[in-house]
Amino acid sequence: MKKLAVAAFAALAALSLPALAEGDAAKGEKVFNKCKACHDVDKGINKVGPTLKGVVGRKIASVEGYKYSDDMAAKGAEGGVWDEATLTTYLPDPKAFVPKTKMAFAGLKKPEEVADGIAYLKTKP
Repeated sequence: MKKLAVAAFAALAALSLPALAEGDAAKGEKVFNKCKACHDVDKGINKVGPTLKGVVGRKIASVEGYKYSDDMAAKGAEGGVWDEATLTTYLPDPKAFVPKTKMAFAGLKKPEEVADGIAYLKTKP
């Protein structure tokens, strides 16, 4: 029942956001300043959080050498992928998407920051 409620919430959250708006990668680089204390996008190294180099299109919880929370690992085991739709749902409220995520960040509240952040991440294959 809890999984159903989380899925319903995630679906509603996705509907409240613009339909995968095209973001601005240059603006997204500035948005990433909120993330870089815990995540790397250039060297492919894990910090407090896993590397985000190549995250767009990658299976959830699949970075070698990073210890994910059980809930995040379960998302990966279910076959989840960090595509634009999933990131658009996750980034505004990570704990709504993965209740027991290790990520302490509250999320990106502005839809344009989400779109810009994703556009930036897409430049880091």
